[in-house]
Amino acid sequence: QVQLVESGGGLVQAGGSLRLSCAVSGRTVSIYAMAWFRQAPGKEREFVAAITRSAGSTYYADSVKGRFTISRDNAKNTVYLQMNSLKPEDTAVYYCAVGGASYVLRLTSRDFDSWGQGTQVTVSS
Repeated sequence: QVQLVESGGGLVQAGGSLRLSCAVSGRTVSIYAMAWFRQAPGKEREFVAAITRSAGSTYYADSVKGRFTISRDNAKNTVYLQMNSLKPEDTAVYYCAVGGASYVLRLTSRDFDSWGQGTQVTVSS
């Protein structure tokens, strides 16, 4: 069993930056990869970024490449999402998720086992 708690969301103007954190506790040795998804009102949850726990390989949605950076600190059991050059279309609830096997690199939400409660990110124009 793994528990996740996100923090760092808030309101920012377009062009600004935010850093999200996700603290992971519980059976962390079972984690293969960690990811961020987001869900805007009236839209489906979408993949944002992922990182493998061991090798640190990273994956990004095309919409955030070059602007967002995912990283992890295994000693602190924490995954981060640095978001720069934010746009109003980045407004959403951001969720942290973890998965226990390599198939999670299909990067679809249904493959991830555990989820945080979400943190709101609002980008004003």
